[in-house]
Amino acid sequence: MKVTMEKNKIAELLCVCFMLSQGLAATLNCSSPTAPALFRELERNLFPEHLMRPVETFSTPINITLGITVVGILGLDEKSQTLSTVLWEVLEWDIYGLNWDEQECGTKRVSVPRDKLWIPDILIAELLGDNNYQRTPYVYLYNTGHVYDDKPISMVSSCRLNIYTFPFDIQNCSLTFGSYLHFADDIRLIQGSSSEDILQESRDVMETSGEWELADINVAGTTLALESGEYSEIQFFIVLRRRPILYVVNLLIPSGFLITVDLFSFLLPPQSVDRCSFKMTLILGYTVFLLIMNDLLPVTGETTPLINVFFSISLALMVASLLETIFITNIQFASSQYGTVPHWLKVLVLRYLVVIVCLRTKEKTTRITVCIGPSNGDIAAVNTISTNSSGTQIISNNTLPDKLTPAPPDPPHHHLSMDLLKKLSRDLAAIRLQMEKHFQGSIASQEWQMIGTVIDRLLFILYIVFILSSFITISGIWIWNNSYST
Repeated sequence: MKVTMEKNKIAELLCVCFMLSQGLAATLNCSSPTAPALFRELERNLFPEHLMRPVETFSTPINITLGITVVGILGLDEKSQTLSTVLWEVLEWDIYGLNWDEQECGTKRVSVPRDKLWIPDILIAELLGDNNYQRTPYVYLYNTGHVYDDKPISMVSSCRLNIYTFPFDIQNCSLTFGSYLHFADDIRLIQGSSSEDILQESRDVMETSGEWELADINVAGTTLALESGEYSEIQFFIVLRRRPILYVVNLLIPSGFLITVDLFSFLLPPQSVDRCSFKMTLILGYTVFLLIMNDLLPVTGETTPLINVFFSISLALMVASLLETIFITNIQFASSQYGTVPHWLKVLVLRYLVVIVCLRTKEKTTRITVCIGPSNGDIAAVNTISTNSSGTQIISNNTLPDKLTPAPPDPPHHHLSMDLLKKLSRDLAAIRLQMEKHFQGSIASQEWQMIGTVIDRLLFILYIVFILSSFITISGIWIWNNSYST
């Protein structure tokens, strides 16, 4: 009798071990095709084992099919380097050995409470801050033992942003799905739909139309190797493209208008109008514009956006044009007080830069002829005032040929009058020479004025080159952004 009891215990123990080795293999036999009958079978054969992985043996990995759908893109924060999205996460796996007859139990699929089944611990590695998983209380269970788990996720994840080409930038953010605890020997992730299907479905159900649009989705299966073991992971790369119209209208176009106005201000002659006040007003307006639009510009600690460089160079050119206008204005009104132009500056500006800016040096007039003719038929005198190479002024008196004037004999008192007239003519010529020197300036002042003109033309050309290069660069980046192929 004792031997029989021991044999029965051994048989029961072997049966239990066999059941454990076979996992949760069970065929449900419903007493009737009703929901209560099916749930009684599930309560008896499946629900008590929800703490165990539903596999044949402990060494058998369970395959988890993973798929996502991007429902909404809430935004990207450049300062905190985060991405806010809303996803639908779909997990599918099979419970080993579980099945029932559709006709016998009355249904092919039934929803069961989530906490009654074993659920894989699949998490996203890039999650940050407060994330709302919005777990649904039920999952679908099919008569083949297949489990379908679909739940929405509203999350904030980390994303390494590159804003160098802002506002024409394209961002590539990754979402890495994997088990938090189980190694690849226990849980193996398998990609569900293809990247093309995920992209198309996401575009069909997209509920947001804000600053960012979904450009592409790529999928890659990876393995994270650590000292303790390897983890099976799937990475989804979400490619986002910024809609730049808002920034073009609010930033680039107004800035381009102000720069263009400052460019055409070079056409104003500095000697006749107050160009400095005009340029100072433009700089003040541009500074106020940058302060107002500062909130629209991205802020990061790694990369300086190209648009910030554009604004900085524009402001620097405006300041340089103001300083250059001050210099030219000073030359126009105080060049006579300057000394001789340094030789290196004269060679650099008046020999080389003048050729680059396509200007010609003006020939300086240093000869003035004054003719004084008597009204009563006396001999006409011609006083010629010239300046030699050393700057010495020479006043010469020439008498017209006799054939041009009559030569009647003059009375004695007429010679005295002619001497006074000649002296007066020499005095008038000297006065006129000083006036011409005052208005025309000396050779040094003319050279300073020519240097100012060359610098003004050079800065004008640099302005044109900067505007053209900026326009070409911005247009090229915009075209490249819009031609991104998915």
